[in-house]
Amino acid sequence: MCSRIIYETGNQEFIVGRGMDWNDPTAQTSLWIYPRGMQKDGGTNNNPIEWTSKYGSIGASFYNAGTADGMNEAGLTANLLYLAESNYGDVATSNKPTLSVGAWAQYFLDNYATVEEAVEAMEDVPFIIVAPILPNGRGATVHLSISDKTGDSAILEFLDGELVINHSREYRVMTNSPIYSEQIAIDKYWKLIGGSKMLPGTINAADRFVRLSYALESSPKYADKAMATASVMSQMRAIGVPLGMEDPDRPNISATLWRTISDNQTNRYYFESALKPTIFWVDLDKVDFSEGAEIKALDCDSDTVYAGEVSEHFTAATPFPFL
Repeated sequence: MCSRIIYETGNQEFIVGRGMDWNDPTAQTSLWIYPRGMQKDGGTNNNPIEWTSKYGSIGASFYNAGTADGMNEAGLTANLLYLAESNYGDVATSNKPTLSVGAWAQYFLDNYATVEEAVEAMEDVPFIIVAPILPNGRGATVHLSISDKTGDSAILEFLDGELVINHSREYRVMTNSPIYSEQIAIDKYWKLIGGSKMLPGTINAADRFVRLSYALESSPKYADKAMATASVMSQMRAIGVPLGMEDPDRPNISATLWRTISDNQTNRYYFESALKPTIFWVDLDKVDFSEGAEIKALDCDSDTVYAGEVSEHFTAATPFPFL
């Protein structure tokens, strides 16, 4: 489930590209606009963590039960990707407040402007994650990537109940299993071979990681903003898994359903469905993120075909309950 890159432009600005792979093409997705100043909680029934959002954000929901992807007004991007090895710990033996896995990405979008700030806040993790089964019967085992306007990056994984943070500006590629430290080791091996000679070609996560690394390093750093955005979209399309392809035993190896681009150079959030013929985007400069502003949503699965800038098509909505 998913691939993510951080592309540096010729103007030293950064764009995050992400593909959402999943084995259920009926999984409902909407784009949501949340203003700052919202009172929120972890979405659980037992001792949920509470907070007030410091930043407004736009995000893509998944099953309308969690924020899978998004970008806040300060330029922080959060992306949830599948990780079969995830283990969040035993909620029954923990005294920490609880946070639904569906709210994990949103918590970061609401509270932090930079990766450094977020990583520091996680030195003593203030919550324990609750991860119910997804609507299609699969486990909600994920890891989280965060990045910011400076190109800083971190990948957060809960392994054996403990949070492991991989924090470096060099961590610009991410897919799924194995765990991130092992992905880095695999990629180092393939760099010795050289991508111009041979690259692994399956849809497995480790192979996608290697191909994305090669493409990202080989791509020019375009100073032209349109070319930079197009470069990211072309790389995400190139790594996409065709519709209908999947491994029933491993849901992280599935067809690409949609792609997003969080573009800090233009302050735009792009969305492309694999099932629709057009790409559309939201100009964050046209969105009212002020405290008390309306919560709005745009249904990406409706029969309406959107194209271009779509902020005017969002309508007032009631926030979905987290998984």
